[in-house]
Amino acid sequence: MAQTAKHVFVNLPVKDLDKSIAFFSEIGFEFNPQFTDENATCMVINENTFVMLLVEEFFKTFTKKNLTNARESTEVIMALSAESNDEVDQMVSRALAARGKASNDPIDHGFMYARSFQDIDGHLWEVMHMDESAIEQG
Repeated sequence: MAQTAKHVFVNLPVKDLDKSIAFFSEIGFEFNPQFTDENATCMVINENTFVMLLVEEFFKTFTKKNLTNARESTEVIMALSAESNDEVDQMVSRALAARGKASNDPIDHGFMYARSFQDIDGHLWEVMHMDESAIEQG
């Protein structure tokens, strides 16, 4: 039997928790107050996926490795699906208006459309819509 997980929690270090909460709130994300304090917050992506935004000093308590400066290096790209190309554009536009930075040029393969941005800590986010009916069934 294949291993499956009920929930996914991505942990990201942030420099200023309040500024990160404000940034992601402007994009439209909500936070679980039960898992929010001065060190961390739980950003809700959907009912099974969450991003834990952890103040850098608190994040360091979970690893023996050095933290990567996300403005200079990339370790991960968080990719989120959207219901339509318009929803992709709306989310990225809100991120840019909230002081995020454009990352790559938009990608449009007809059946798949994607845009990306960097959050205020330099983490990379990709928002994409894929027309699953256009993909051949293998």
